[in-house]
Amino acid sequence: MDLDLARVRAFVAVADLRHFGRAAEQLTITQQALSKRLARLEAELGTALVDRAGGRGVTLTEAGARFLDPARRALAAGELAVGAVRDARPALRLDVWGHLYAPMRTVARVLDAAPDLNLEPSAGRDLPSVASAILRGDVDAGFGRVHPLPGRAPLGLTHRLVRLEPVDAVVGPDHPLADAAELRPSQLRDSVLWCPAAVDRLDFLARFATAFGIVEWATGPNLGLTPFLEHLRDDPTCFALLPADGPLPEGLAVRSIPLVAPTPLYAWSLLWHPDRPHPRLDALLREFGRVGTANRWLDHDPSRDWLPGPDHA
Repeated sequence: MDLDLARVRAFVAVADLRHFGRAAEQLTITQQALSKRLARLEAELGTALVDRAGGRGVTLTEAGARFLDPARRALAAGELAVGAVRDARPALRLDVWGHLYAPMRTVARVLDAAPDLNLEPSAGRDLPSVASAILRGDVDAGFGRVHPLPGRAPLGLTHRLVRLEPVDAVVGPDHPLADAAELRPSQLRDSVLWCPAAVDRLDFLARFATAFGIVEWATGPNLGLTPFLEHLRDDPTCFALLPADGPLPEGLAVRSIPLVAPTPLYAWSLLWHPDRPHPRLDALLREFGRVGTANRWLDHDPSRDWLPGPDHA
């Protein structure tokens, strides 16, 4: 049979939003037109894709759940086919996460070296939300730290390590270790780890605390880098971990101190769906490799550096 992509798009919108009215609004059609498209698709397939039973909202049938991912791939293929005929190069949509560690710094260096990549970077909330967006086809790839997600693994996605970035300890001017030229992570055991969210949501910081005996931490909302550092400035018991080459705002009097023996490394990766790679993905991977080689982004000495266990693989 020949699939009508407008009908497929109607189904995917309903499946994503679980609501006929919002799906119709997203597609800028009437709810009646949406219902007709979905009904015709179901008639062509010979099975119901959604359960319209009242009181429970819209749910997918078993057939609908099986059809959803191939339907998304069909829509993506259709967009690429149209772009090829029009001699268009669709922009690669890249969501980044780990915003306190400023992922755009790394992405910007790659874009500066290859301005023709045709990349559209934007902010994602965290790894689970970016992985879900890739699976839905809302974005083409992600950039951030890929770590274990208990019970919520981003199944069906693949990733490649592109940078290992040293992190420093950042402290306020009245912290007992503020005058040190460098620190061992173990020297921070009597300090409080300042986190921008609950520590169980921050895999890297949680593993660092466990590895080096940090037993106390304080948490607060992530309101951006400056409020985060203002807390460090005003609380002499706290420290934070931030990228070694990340610029700190002027005038805050906080200090960034290198960590040694070992030096913790933060792992940045590109994440994408292997069954529907964007046509520009290979070029992006090549450019990350070229820039990374020139800047030694993947240097790693096990006798000198520390990585969380999952990052070794």
